[in-house]
Amino acid sequence: MKRGSRLSLEMGPTGGSTERHPEAQEKEEAHVTHPWQSKILLRRRLPKHPRKSTRRRDTLDHYTVITSCLTTESAMKIETTQHTCVHCRWKANEHQLRQAVRKLYDSDVAEVNVLIRPDGEKKAYVPLVPNHDALVLPTKLGSPKLSSAD
Repeated sequence: MKRGSRLSLEMGPTGGSTERHPEAQEKEEAHVTHPWQSKILLRRRLPKHPRKSTRRRDTLDHYTVITSCLTTESAMKIETTQHTCVHCRWKANEHQLRQAVRKLYDSDVAEVNVLIRPDGEKKAYVPLVPNHDALVLPTKLGSPKLSSAD
């Protein structure tokens, strides 16, 4: 057969064959793929034993928040103006420091001012309520109340 002899009979208006593949012009229906519902049965976990044997211990309790009370001469000068200087954990915030001073030293706290020293230590200035003596607090440092019971 010569090439192009039946060209006008088999070609459609766009040039493609319509007689050989009539299903090619039909468009597929759009299927909705979302939202779908999972066909998997989801059950609650029922473990035979707990994966952790004990609860996680709170690492920022009152005894570990305050690491030491400053007892140097320059700190004692500051403490004469009703401020107490303490070194504390760098993760502790002002609210935790306030509660730790209140529990360990049995004194009320007016406010807590915190600074981070250049060596990375966190230092807190704790002004006390005016009716408490700030010079008594460093002497309480050696009391058995501050030694944590392990």
